[in-house]
Amino acid sequence: MISITDVEKLDLRIGTVVDAVVPEWSHWVIKLTVDFGEEIGMKTIFTGMLGFYKPEEFVGQQFPFVTNLEPKRIGPKGEDGTYNFSEGMLMAASVKLPEKDGEHDEKPVLMPLQTKVPNGTRIR
Repeated sequence: MISITDVEKLDLRIGTVVDAVVPEWSHWVIKLTVDFGEEIGMKTIFTGMLGFYKPEEFVGQQFPFVTNLEPKRIGPKGEDGTYNFSEGMLMAASVKLPEKDGEHDEKPVLMPLQTKVPNGTRIR
């Protein structure tokens, strides 16, 4: 059990994916560029859903995200000598597969919105 204070620490927002690509070094992550509106701006968020979704399935869609996670380094150092960082997390349901699909026993299920809302809208 957690307290409401713990829940209040999460900054849950709606963002629109404006770009989605598979980095050349990746076999499992998709790099999302997400617009969270004026207050937060654009963020880079990596998602390990490549085995289930194509990058183009994300573009133009709105999804719920955790926007205040500590950045996490993803992948190797780039040609410019810098690392990639994920600046949040895409929220998705996790459904157990009836039979193990290769290395996966669960599938992420995206939660697109029924109605478009302003980017950066808080989830309560």
